[in-house]
Amino acid sequence: MSKIVFLDVDGTLVDYHNRLPASAADAVARARAAGHRVVLCTGRSRAEVPDFLWALGADGFVGGNGGYVEYDGAVVLHRTLTGDECRAVVAWLHDRGCEFYLETNAGLFASERFVDAAAPVVARYQAAKGAPARPVVEVFHGLTLGGDLHRDDVNKLSYILNDPGDHRAAVEAFPTLQHGTWGGRGALALFGDMGPTGITKKAAVTALLDHLDADPADTIALGDATVDLPLFEACAVGVAMGNASDDLKAVADHVTGDVEADGLADAFAWLGLLGR
Repeated sequence: MSKIVFLDVDGTLVDYHNRLPASAADAVARARAAGHRVVLCTGRSRAEVPDFLWALGADGFVGGNGGYVEYDGAVVLHRTLTGDECRAVVAWLHDRGCEFYLETNAGLFASERFVDAAAPVVARYQAAKGAPARPVVEVFHGLTLGGDLHRDDVNKLSYILNDPGDHRAAVEAFPTLQHGTWGGRGALALFGDMGPTGITKKAAVTALLDHLDADPADTIALGDATVDLPLFEACAVGVAMGNASDDLKAVADHVTGDVEADGLADAFAWLGLLGR
């Protein structure tokens, strides 16, 4: 029976150096050759996906943690902040002194001092993932400094947390938006994010399955982080990476190896996706 595999990217398909293990690329190719469909399902927006991942030939793409869905080149779903919402959030972040970047399918657009402010934060993020620090412009693929920060095509935006109070204040200031934090293993919060309300990987899976008239019983999810919990809720089988957060491991049907130790390939083998 053909399966639809929803595959998280960071910490699942690629390691914390943004490298694609050869075993993972081979597993995806073999699964697709065996008739299974593979959908990348990530917090990244389309512009943040490098060419070597598009070269895998995935059947579909879920970006912005669920705000954007495409399949076989056709857009199935795209929800963004309105222009007014974007302008209000940008003004608020400037007033509060929080550097930020806007995530769009056309690229990442950062506030003027984002790179300097993000350098120590990114170093902590990399350390939490067990990886050496890399330059900010390498970590955030497709980053542009300045430019037009008043846009109507923003999937979501992320901002540096100067302290935990920034996140609480953002929730109070913009109660109609969806809020989250991210930054490393476990519950470490280095960045806050804001996007259209109701956006989750679960909602994206539901939209794509409706579009394909596909059975949820034929779905498989692989992930590594708390943000993947809704993805696991939406799919019939959930596999957590060995480097996954404890909350995701707790609800997984199977825990495979670490992303840097052929964990994805081992998971595909365990799932019976590789064919003969």
